[in-house]
Amino acid sequence: MEAQVLKSTVSPVLRPAAHAGTFKNALLNALDAGGIARLQLHPVKFELGHDIEYPERLIENLYFIEDGMASMTTTFQDGSQVEVGMFGYKSVIGVSALMGTKRSLNRVYTQIAGSGYSCPVETARREFALGGSFQRLALGYVQAQLVQVIQLAGCNATHNFEQRLARWLLICADRARCDTFKMSQDFLSGMLGSTRSTMSITAAQFKQENLIEYARGTIHILDKKGLEKRACECYCVVEDYLDNYMQYDGGIPA
Repeated sequence: MEAQVLKSTVSPVLRPAAHAGTFKNALLNALDAGGIARLQLHPVKFELGHDIEYPERLIENLYFIEDGMASMTTTFQDGSQVEVGMFGYKSVIGVSALMGTKRSLNRVYTQIAGSGYSCPVETARREFALGGSFQRLALGYVQAQLVQVIQLAGCNATHNFEQRLARWLLICADRARCDTFKMSQDFLSGMLGSTRSTMSITAAQFKQENLIEYARGTIHILDKKGLEKRACECYCVVEDYLDNYMQYDGGIPA
């Protein structure tokens, strides 16, 4: 059965964009006032569960999340999906359009509602072509995405489900900057490529160990340090690179 194409509900918010240095989004916050002005940012509200990108759909805007979290998934012929990337306040959605991509290859949709800014692709391409800070930061983020995808591919093939679930919960909390979020067990098992029963058993185990609370589809992280001990090394690899990508230019430390 073909997946339903949901209409994007990234809704415009009628308020002016912030000034340089006042953004929650890390990439925007690193730009100067001139770069911010040239990007012609528009505040948006990211509603829960709706598409920001969809396979074969034109990429018309870049999105910079300030609050909330979005997932990138690969969809298979049977309609199942597996998560291949996560976006939060250190991210930019649609950056592949700056490399020449016209249509999205993956689905990107909001998992935790929030807010942020949009920028028309053509406007972003003009700023990128200037070769300044925006270009450097965008390329750094592309490299960070590659590191994430490569690391998670190895993780999914090597590490057990307990390690991968702990890693996923930690990354989700870091992206959204919150310890409580709504996630069904069906969704989590699908994103991690596991069965519902495996997810239920592992969540119950984490709950018994007082690592998380889980009730009515809401997860609350109680012991982040404890989850870090249960997670594989992939959590630190991905997060360390994402934390530091703005300090790099062409892979060489500044």
